[in-house]
Amino acid sequence: MLYSPSTEDEAQHLLFHNQFISAVKYVGWKKERILGEYPDGKIILVLPDDPKYALKKVEEIREIVDNDLGFQHVQTKVQSQTKTFLFISNDKKVAGCLIAEHIQEGYRVIEEPLPEGSEGEKVMFERQRAWCCSTVPEPAVCGISRIWVFSMMRRRGIASRMIECLRNNFIYGSHLSKDEIAFSDPTPDGKLFATHYCGTSQFLVYNFVSGTRLT
Repeated sequence: MLYSPSTEDEAQHLLFHNQFISAVKYVGWKKERILGEYPDGKIILVLPDDPKYALKKVEEIREIVDNDLGFQHVQTKVQSQTKTFLFISNDKKVAGCLIAEHIQEGYRVIEEPLPEGSEGEKVMFERQRAWCCSTVPEPAVCGISRIWVFSMMRRRGIASRMIECLRNNFIYGSHLSKDEIAFSDPTPDGKLFATHYCGTSQFLVYNFVSGTRLT
């Protein structure tokens, strides 16, 4: 049996496609906070007291990010304290987004041994397995509420560069260590990225929902 999309399905798909194109398109604005410039783009910072047009762009991107990550109405703790880092590609599109917020504590992911097998099998197991974290809080400063890179631009170091800019600019005059950062209930791909970036699977998380906490 062949699936034939209805007119309504096609209309919804077209609407989402047009919204996506509009959201990722970046025309720029005066007084951008450029934190880093690279051969393939730049990273800018948007703060809650920025002009409405900048905040509107952030909200459009956040909706795309939430849809792509499967988030349902996940709000940051205090919207007035968030910092949004956008990676703008050379063709003037928003190719990456990191939303960070102030936190006071996180919980350490509990490492479990991987089964024997090929690297591909280990990655597949890592994606699918349930994971746990401690109930003992540890001090943390910065929570990464969302981190996202457009699918066609992944594996180019964009996410890592956004976190580096975050660590250098989250608190004026201070460079955050990796142990001062926590990730908000990461997706399976997010967990793999955090493990790779932090150099350990025992990184900090907060807003923990999908797994189990152990004492």
